[in-house]
Amino acid sequence: MMTAADTSRHGGAGRHWRAWQDSWDRQQEYYLPDREERFRVMIDLVEACVGTEPLVLDLACGTGSLTGRVLRRLPGARCVGVDVDPALLAIAHGHFAGEDRAAFVTADLRDPGWTRALPHGRYDAVLTATSLHWLNPEPLAALYGQLAGLVGDGGVLLNADHMPDPTTPRLNEAERALRHRRRTARPEGVLDWTRWWDAARADPTLADAVARRDAIHGTHADGDPRPPHWHAETLRAAGFAESRTVWRSVTDAVVLALK
Repeated sequence: MMTAADTSRHGGAGRHWRAWQDSWDRQQEYYLPDREERFRVMIDLVEACVGTEPLVLDLACGTGSLTGRVLRRLPGARCVGVDVDPALLAIAHGHFAGEDRAAFVTADLRDPGWTRALPHGRYDAVLTATSLHWLNPEPLAALYGQLAGLVGDGGVLLNADHMPDPTTPRLNEAERALRHRRRTARPEGVLDWTRWWDAARADPTLADAVARRDAIHGTHADGDPRPPHWHAETLRAAGFAESRTVWRSVTDAVVLALK
């Protein structure tokens, strides 16, 4: 892990923030081995539905992992990332400094007025990954209603998240146990969730942001993950014309909604 003390001898701030971005991606892939496959499906369907030059809202964007992949795959795209986490946004701002196709704003999705922070009123696509499961069903349904108002006609929303099917509890538990067994063999140099945040707290460039992040996330709800059909039905009720699962594993899924 590169810290502030390493910045001068490793080529400056750009490499420092790139190191944090790469470390975040490796940590996430440790928990989600099929993460890149989800991203590929999502971006494929953005291109299929709205073309190669979309205006994209990266919802609960974190460090901008998904934004970066959209911009690499679709050079004509523009992305606006929104998150409430000051530490992850610090990495996003640092990593994408000088990239005029990417912008990042701070907003709390629990705040009914969060959309006022956005620089645009309509988007061709809204993407979110592994983020909304901490919202309980009622506030998530309300958020879907807000997003329906942000997506232009013909636009698309894609949510990739933990969406277990409660009708298969034994299968869900067998898959969970397998994942946990495989995590005991963590690759060298890859930090788990706890160690990653400990490293961020130890970096002077992130310590203050992590302290603010800890205060914010101490109030977050635990959430109540819902199955894919709930998301599809709720998105249609929110005002989308079509919605269904477009990718799934045993306990995770990508649900698409078309305006």
